[in-house]
Amino acid sequence: MLPDVLAALSGLGLGLSLIVAIGGQNAFVLRQGLAREHVGTVVLVCAASDVALIAAGVAGAGALVQGRPALLDGVRLAGAAFLTVYGLLAARRALRHDTLAPRGGAVPASLAATATTALALTWLNPHVYLDTVVLLGSIAQSHPGRQWWFAAGAALGSIAWFTALGYGARLLRPLFSRPRAWQVLDVAIAVVMLALAASLVAAV
Repeated sequence: MLPDVLAALSGLGLGLSLIVAIGGQNAFVLRQGLAREHVGTVVLVCAASDVALIAAGVAGAGALVQGRPALLDGVRLAGAAFLTVYGLLAARRALRHDTLAPRGGAVPASLAATATTALALTWLNPHVYLDTVVLLGSIAQSHPGRQWWFAAGAALGSIAWFTALGYGARLLRPLFSRPRAWQVLDVAIAVVMLALAASLVAAV
């Protein structure tokens, strides 16, 4: 039983170390959590996507991904295009003071649009395949007979992180009671998204 737990803890630690890094997906979850818009849907989409990718990696899909460089290049270009558009929209919000700070007449994004954005930020990011499918999948094989314990730990880390980020963001609401704070957040999001887009294009 102890080896099983150790394998799960190893997966948990590695999974968290990979997912906690700032990126487009985390920035989006944080913003939705602060705005209190469709938080449950965003958390569910991101966590469920990670769990599916981790499972695919442990099941052996990593070799398929590594053997299809053209496929990864296509995902990189599609992801770069999406991140560029999202980054420019964030920059426009900041410049136009079009924030999510409480005010009359604000119209939240639809559930479908929010879920689609969360899916795109996850599945159009080639790094997610390299991190979850290839890296986690490969390291899981170093725990023979306990690969799925390792996968369970990594999946638990993903679920815990997105839940904490999405629902814990409300603790920062007092800071974001001012439109200026939202402007700063949107500028940061724009910089992150555009920098990620540039890095994806450079990697092709």
